Amino acid sequence: MASRPAARGSARDRGATRIADRVVAKIAAQAAREAAGPDPQGGSRPHAQVVVHRDIARVAVSLDLDYPSDIARRCGAVRGRVRTRVEELAGMEVHEVTVHVEHLHSALTRQGASRGRLT
Repeated sequence: MASRPAARGSARDRGATRIADRVVAKIAAQAAREAAGPDPQGGSRPHAQVVVHRDIARVAVSLDLDYPSDIARRCGAVRGRVRTRVEELAGMEVHEVTVHVEHLHSALTRQGASRGRLT
């Protein structure tokens, strides 16, 4: 049995790994779900859009939140968790995480919607 010659040079010199933007977006969306807490009743799950250039990612996360809540604190938690998980799992630097709060869901609006009107 012939032995293979040992690979020479660093791993970076031997090849490359490319992670698709949609995979990074799924990682970011899952991290946002973990950080934001439970989805508001009647709300949608967080989703993410990602632009990757080489090993640098820019992430935009859209989510719904309950009202009232500490929006700034929750968005900060989402930004931190998304940055950490994308860096850990995809090995990319995350230069920007933008959080868009698309809807605020309150008990009053849910009650009004169930009766066919908004308050």
